[in-house]
Amino acid sequence: MTTRTEHDLLGDRAVPADAYWGIHTLRARENFPITGVPIGASADLVRSLALVKHAAAIANRDLGLIPAAAADAVFRACEEVASGKFDAEFVVDMIQGGAGTSTNMNANEVIANRALELMGRAKGDYAALHPIEIVNCSQSTNDVYPTALRLTSIFGIRRLIAAMATLRAAFEAKAFEFRDVLKIGRTQLQDAVPMTLGQEFSTYAVMLGEDEQRLTEAIGLMREISLGATAIGTGINTDPDYAPAACRHLSRLAGESLVMAPNFIEATQDTGAFVQLSGILKRVAVKLSKTCNDLRLLSSGPQGGLNEIGLPARAAGSSIMPGKVNPIIPEVVNQVAFEVIGNDMTITMASEGGQLQLNAFEPIIAYSLAKSLSHLTAACTTLATNCVAGITANRELLAERVRNSVGLATALNPYIGYQNATLIARLALETGRRVEDLVLERGLMEPARLAAVLRPEVLTRPQARAV
Repeated sequence: MTTRTEHDLLGDRAVPADAYWGIHTLRARENFPITGVPIGASADLVRSLALVKHAAAIANRDLGLIPAAAADAVFRACEEVASGKFDAEFVVDMIQGGAGTSTNMNANEVIANRALELMGRAKGDYAALHPIEIVNCSQSTNDVYPTALRLTSIFGIRRLIAAMATLRAAFEAKAFEFRDVLKIGRTQLQDAVPMTLGQEFSTYAVMLGEDEQRLTEAIGLMREISLGATAIGTGINTDPDYAPAACRHLSRLAGESLVMAPNFIEATQDTGAFVQLSGILKRVAVKLSKTCNDLRLLSSGPQGGLNEIGLPARAAGSSIMPGKVNPIIPEVVNQVAFEVIGNDMTITMASEGGQLQLNAFEPIIAYSLAKSLSHLTAACTTLATNCVAGITANRELLAERVRNSVGLATALNPYIGYQNATLIARLALETGRRVEDLVLERGLMEPARLAAVLRPEVLTRPQARAV
């Protein structure tokens, strides 16, 4: 293998000649063989790093801190990196020591070496364009990495909101389709009072809509950046005009209205915004998992369970039981939810573990957030497409259960009194006879009045009643 020699604090090392990364990245590859997942696997993170470097280079050029020719090459290199062209060159493991320094250096080296190529020079010719002196000018890992992570989170949140909106629309469509399907609701898994299947499905849509709003609010938190804070938030080694300029340029490049944190020293050490975002993702996961629990329960059977709805068959369910079909799509969403809940605990502990002016554990925060956002997005998409869209209602079975349900006695409380309703319910359970027949047999209500009270539109919503 052809190599080039690069030098750092620890000495000289041979780097593959065709690699865009350099000696700092080489050492990180050796030091952090943890997950096998490189930062290049997160296209959003690579894009965000390139956007940060691009914005910084514009500010530095305008302030006369880096040569115009070098800046122009960096601009073009950053555009290519942001497009995904060099994702494979971001080879450092997502989980790493050093508070993200290796990620920042990987970005500096890839951008520098591509810029050198664009200038007609060889990779590694750092005398012409240096990864730190030029690409990292006016920066520190401690402001670059969290800023990139905030941008990455915004991109991921927007995709998740879109996927949740698709799932919400699927539930809304089913709510409309099932609006006239009467069924028995349940509390504590026991028969309660009538409702429509449409009402049941509408709640799933409402829950998603609520969490879409919470995620939209979280984007506001992520817009506050610390670019220009450098090492600990004092802004050492920056021009007084650098931070506002870099923030302005990054806003334009990213298409987001970013704002400078009011206190860079606080912003450098505080990861509370990531904890809050993770908490919202946990909330989404918990509610999605509850919804999937319901779908599995409502579709259970088909002969020995509730069998109120049918989930689309997506695969054979057993290697030994012929004809068995399992609720595999809700099951996979449940598992994603379990993972997200665990990621939230990881992020919580990583945030708590920060000390003094810096949190060294942002890489595990980044990795955990990336997994939660991407997996929830995929889970919502598959649940909408491969499950909810194809759900059917067992209309005849549901209608029969309502007709025979003791829960109808509750609807008669206002008309025959609690004591009489209790008696009717007990007799219905003991004899297996219908509530309607027992009420008529005892003359507790006129047939026409009883029929009017037991209409679906009366049973499933509030009704005015004269004293």
